[in-house]
Parts: sequence; C-alpha cells; structure tokens
Amino acid sequence: MPLFFELEVVYIVIGIFILIVTAIATTYPDDMSKGAFKKGMLGVGTVLTIMIVAHYFITTARMEGVKEIFNNGETIICENKMQRTISRSVLISKELGWRLEGHLFKSDDHVRDFHTSRCIEFDGIVPK
Repeated sequence: MPLFFELEVVYIVIGIFILIVTAIATTYPDDMSKGAFKKGMLGVGTVLTIMIVAHYFITTARMEGVKEIFNNGETIICENKMQRTISRSVLISKELGWRLEGHLFKSDDHVRDFHTSRCIEFDGIVPK
C-alpha cells in the first residue's frame, strides 16, 4: 500500500480536484436536474478510480520488467528531470556501477537516485 501512494499520490490529488469541480458543477441550482450530483460523482469517481488503478498496475508491471532487465545485466534508461538539457536521460547498468536498492537505482558516481518507475528498457547502442 505505501508503494501505491508513493506512485499515485499526484493522480489522487488531481482526482480529488476533479471531484470538487464535479460537485460544484452538479449542485449549481439553476442548470442541473435532480440527481445530477449523485450521477456525476458516481460516474466521474468511477472513471477516475479505474484510471488510477490501471495506471498503478501498468507502472508496477513496468517496474518489475525494468528490475528483471537490470538484474540480467542489461542496460536501462531513466528520466533525469534535474538536468535541463536536450538529453535528459541516464543510462543505468551494473557495468556502469549502478545497484538496485528496493525501488531505487543508486550509484556512488551519481548525485541522485532514480526510481524504477521512471525507467524503461534501453534498445539503443550502449556507449563504452
């Protein structure tokens, strides 16, 4: 459950905002029919719940795939949001001195860690 909140907290907050907007829009006295609040909240809440849960399962499946690829000695690529250049990605492999601790890739040669949820398999040519 902690991993769910770690990965989905942003989407949950956005969903709560959308539900607040839905509540305001469906309780407007002049334009909405009776029962609009109930229908709107159930409909929007259901769609948001399905989307957040689907995102969680897709993300965790990708994370497991990335871990497996890394443990097999292959290279993966991770998004680096701290570096504001054209190429904002970092190649990660055991050969390059990276290790996996929980859900984080860590290296003594790199300032920050990378979460497995921000990584994918690398299919390009690995520089030497």
